[in-house]
Amino acid sequence: MNTKRLMLGNEALAYGLLKNGCQMACAYPGTPSSEILSAVVALKKEMDLDIHAQWAVNEKVAFETAYAGAQAGLRTTVAMKQVGLNVAADPLMSSVYLGVKGGFLVISADDPGPHSSQTEQDSRLMAVMAKLPVLDPDSPGQAAELAGIAFELSEAFEIPVMLRPTTRVCHSRQSMDVEKVDITWREAAFEKNPGRWAATPKFRLQLHKELEAKLAKIADYEPTRPRLVSGRAKDGGQAIVVAGVAAANARDIIKKRNLDIPVYQVVQPFPLHKEFIRQMDTYDEILVLEETWGVIEMQLADKNRVKGKNTGFISPAGELLPENVEERICAFAGVDYQAPQITMMPGRRPTLCAGCPHRASFYAIKKVAPKGIFTSDIGCYTLGCNLGAVDTVTCMGAGISQAAGFTIAYAKNRKQPPVFSTIGDSTFFHSGIPGLIETVTKKIPYVLVILDNRTTAMTGHQPTPATGRDASGDACIAVNIPDIVKGCGVNFIKTADPYDLPAFIDILKEASAYCKENGPAVVIAEHPCLLDMDKGELKASFKKVIVDKDICDGCGYCVSQFECPALSMDNETEQVCIDPGLCTGCAVCSFVCPKGALVLENQE
Repeated sequence: MNTKRLMLGNEALAYGLLKNGCQMACAYPGTPSSEILSAVVALKKEMDLDIHAQWAVNEKVAFETAYAGAQAGLRTTVAMKQVGLNVAADPLMSSVYLGVKGGFLVISADDPGPHSSQTEQDSRLMAVMAKLPVLDPDSPGQAAELAGIAFELSEAFEIPVMLRPTTRVCHSRQSMDVEKVDITWREAAFEKNPGRWAATPKFRLQLHKELEAKLAKIADYEPTRPRLVSGRAKDGGQAIVVAGVAAANARDIIKKRNLDIPVYQVVQPFPLHKEFIRQMDTYDEILVLEETWGVIEMQLADKNRVKGKNTGFISPAGELLPENVEERICAFAGVDYQAPQITMMPGRRPTLCAGCPHRASFYAIKKVAPKGIFTSDIGCYTLGCNLGAVDTVTCMGAGISQAAGFTIAYAKNRKQPPVFSTIGDSTFFHSGIPGLIETVTKKIPYVLVILDNRTTAMTGHQPTPATGRDASGDACIAVNIPDIVKGCGVNFIKTADPYDLPAFIDILKEASAYCKENGPAVVIAEHPCLLDMDKGELKASFKKVIVDKDICDGCGYCVSQFECPALSMDNETEQVCIDPGLCTGCAVCSFVCPKGALVLENQE
């Protein structure tokens, strides 16, 4: 029986995958893609589906696992965000040459803006480089629809297919008709063919030629042909070409403005349909609206007729917000446009949660090495930059390699600053291990602090290999971080709770002294994320801190140097105050005040 549900774009996409027979789904979490696998797991449980869904240690492993299923004839998918596609680029490039037997979807969720990423790169450009067909949904409903079309396309041409939702598609909601899914299980049947699946360079040349022939046919594939979504086709005059979420905005604006301009939605930006390219040659002017780069635009034949990203008519950076789309359509059509007056509300910069164990770790690092260089990584702990304890954030795993780089760079200086690197537990498993091994073999003198809160906190608390449970919440083997570190060749390994700030500082001092002569020292800051703890645990561990009004002189050191949201300055008393609604009772601040004004209640 059908039911109506208001579904998040990622939930709709998960439903589309399962409705169309996906038997294996693998992913590494990263906003805006994180909810896709979580939704697959939720629907799997709700509908009692016998499918495999797993979080992998990184995107490359996730890709290779799902790809093997497709080589064996199953319908499979791998999901990640756009920068995760960089990590999976190696198998991506090769898989397009080798092809598939079962349908294989590569979901790369792009983040124009960017809202939660280090770049706003366009995954469609990666698809062009890999020679991989890509589909671009404009809404949650269309994402679910295109999942089915993508599987059919993949199997029709034995080629992986990219599905590329953006943040506004992933995190918008739409009412959807949902029915019980009944997956007919295909038996895996891997046909051994070394000339294809293990092709040497000589055979790769032939596979490349076959790939080019596939792309030529895909450029004529009827189900992914551009759609006329508004107005009527004309000979001459103006036309608007849209893709992704810009398509939904453009349709509304054309209707609101009552403009007589045909609007074509491109659902397959690459390869662009050959007949559509010829059709666009009949128009005098073409406006192309797409995020983030001009992928459609660069495939149109007569560039002199086109206005878009590559001509400077559309900004090459940032989102195409509804007001941006309307302003550009009006400019293209010669219609007056009045920009909306938006009142900007004062905001507060993001900060670590009250009671976050990372805050204590960063404070301790600053105390031990006030003039140090602090390399870090991607995660909640990137916010350590607010505390002055994060100097570099490049990409996942880079903090360790850059710690080595800075140490080497300063080796000839008269004074060498201490170097501390911080990395989260999930990121350590993702891409930190190779860098650690490299620094061990080179005997690099730095301190690595692994911030182990036993979860992938920033992206929604997905389990890590150390958590001991899988994507479905079932028990699995837990990998011990100290054992991994020891296996990498590190001899100084100490685990401590950063909540015990004095003891943690002492261990960091010991590690800093050790590494100068012996190479990497690793300190594991182990404390669970408070958002993963139940109320009973939080209540049992709560320690109430109060302000000694006779001692506090309003210096503000605790507020500026510790930056806990529960601490603020009272303008009337000119003393610090503690917000009982925000305080989690970690009591770390009682070690921070240089005057001793923050004390445990009933402390003698």
